Amino acid sequence: MRCPFCQNEDTRVIDSRLTEDRDAVRRRRACEACGERFSTIEEASLKLPYIVKSNGDRENYDESKLARGLERALEKRPVDSREIENILHRIKRNLLTCGEREVPSLTLGELVMDELREIDQVAYVRFASVYRSFQDVDAFSSEIRRLQEETVRGRSAKRAKAQAAVKGKPVNSD
Repeated sequence: MRCPFCQNEDTRVIDSRLTEDRDAVRRRRACEACGERFSTIEEASLKLPYIVKSNGDRENYDESKLARGLERALEKRPVDSREIENILHRIKRNLLTCGEREVPSLTLGELVMDELREIDQVAYVRFASVYRSFQDVDAFSSEIRRLQEETVRGRSAKRAKAQAAVKGKPVNSD
């Protein structure tokens, strides 16, 4: 690693630590020539798949574009900005590990909606209304009904698991 101060190529690693998200290594280095210290970050260079739009166009994955969409959906909602970062991180990891060179934008949209459904249902409906191009109030109503049914089913399943656990019965996880 070249020293950013004197451009000498002889530097040594003093300390190495994983970053907070554990996806990179932070190294503290010292230059053998000038004695200055500096930090570097090393991370795996993996290629994200192209996003294939519904019209057939291919785009590079743009995390800032996705972040803007999430921020719009979550505007004035009680969701911490750290949670937005976590959502972006999980989506990116999912794209990196899918093993595909191209991913339909529909798949990306579904990943976002799955995340929002768990975090904030109002933001989920906001995002879905744009993503699915709701044309009228009926489309909103039907999506909200579907979401309510999923929520009731999820609560019933959680309640059944909790009751079974209290009774000492094995819990079936579907």
